[in-house]
Amino acid sequence: MRCPKCRHDNTKVIDSRDTNDNKETRRRRECEKCEHRFTTFEKVETSNFVVIKKNGTRESYHRDKVSRGIWRACEKRPVTQEQVNELIDNLEEKWSASGKEVPVKQIGEDVVESLRKLDEVAYIRFASVYRQFKDVESFKKELTDLLG
Repeated sequence: MRCPKCRHDNTKVIDSRDTNDNKETRRRRECEKCEHRFTTFEKVETSNFVVIKKNGTRESYHRDKVSRGIWRACEKRPVTQEQVNELIDNLEEKWSASGKEVPVKQIGEDVVESLRKLDEVAYIRFASVYRQFKDVESFKKELTDLLG
């Protein structure tokens, strides 16, 4: 681990513990050169899969793409960074468990369902883009289903 202050390559771990949710390990480190102390968080990488796009092409999964879409839907909503991170973490675990390749349709539908549980306005915003409502009637039908 490189020191963020002096960029020296050798640091030592002073303290290490799991976070409350046991999904990360918090490590307190000290630079062996300048003695600067800093904290790092270590997390198991679960997003090691390929996305099969609508046209059949494949590309590596990128968490930031999913995150950007969710944050656009959650803009000006009472949704916290922790809630979004937990939502994405849970979805990534599900997608990783389903195999090395995940269809983009499954990713979209899973995000829609997760947002439905998290925030109804964010759900409608995301669904309106994802499902590409053609007219007001299709939008009304989605609202009716939500309320119904």
